[in-house]
Amino acid sequence: MSDEKLQKVLARSGYGSRREMERWIDQGRFSINGEKAKLGDRVARRDQVQLDGRDIELVSELDSPRRVLIYNKPVGEVPPRHDPEGRPTVYDHLPPLKNGRWIAIGRLDINTSGLLIFTSDGELANKMMHPSANIDREYAVRVLGNIDDQMISNLKEGVLLDDGMAKFTDVQFFDGEGANKWYHCVVMEGRNREVRRLWESQGIRVSRLKRVRYGTIFMPSDVKIGTWKELEHKEVKVLAKHLELADKKPMRMKPAEKAGLDRRYKNQRIRQEVGPKRKQ
Repeated sequence: MSDEKLQKVLARSGYGSRREMERWIDQGRFSINGEKAKLGDRVARRDQVQLDGRDIELVSELDSPRRVLIYNKPVGEVPPRHDPEGRPTVYDHLPPLKNGRWIAIGRLDINTSGLLIFTSDGELANKMMHPSANIDREYAVRVLGNIDDQMISNLKEGVLLDDGMAKFTDVQFFDGEGANKWYHCVVMEGRNREVRRLWESQGIRVSRLKRVRYGTIFMPSDVKIGTWKELEHKEVKVLAKHLELADKKPMRMKPAEKAGLDRRYKNQRIRQEVGPKRKQ
């Protein structure tokens, strides 16, 4: 591993996005060779890095394949890696990584289902979450109430929420009759409960909310609720090119590792089909 900025190496190693690592460095959680790390510090293979006083393993560029998972999150799972209340988290059923950790690209709250993207690559996560990327998110929303043209116009022109102006860049009627109707709406940011708050600003209640697209990635129909699917290298390559990231060589698995991953993928499908049905 060549001499690189600490936050970049930490992100690649799967400890979080680059912005999150910068916050952790500012909080004094890292040390390099026994000295408290600061923003701008660089590390090499020979350096000893600790997180909260414990040695951590850093992954070099050559040893860090870029992997991407699509997960269909059910209602009831929470975003943190570990929940103090013991609730199920979005990380519970993901396949293990040999190096690093899965990083969630964006968040979905406990009452929102649908498309959640995970990656082993901190640079890709940083690119997809950074505001400068201008990546839009599309949601399918079931709303309760009578919607009129003025409401739609308000939502597209902009509404003042507690944390500033917000709007949908697009709102389209999708399906439904009577009081319950489905709409598809698009936002450019990932603010907390933004979609729900926008509809609530018009006196409309959201009864179901599901993310169906994040940028160029759509939720595939074959990824059932509570299951995941790994993108193939050619799909990851297209995504990386769109984000202006250099291509990486595909991961090479030993036959036993490949068999284990295939088995986990197959078993989750079986559990999903024979287990109790979960709400979407």
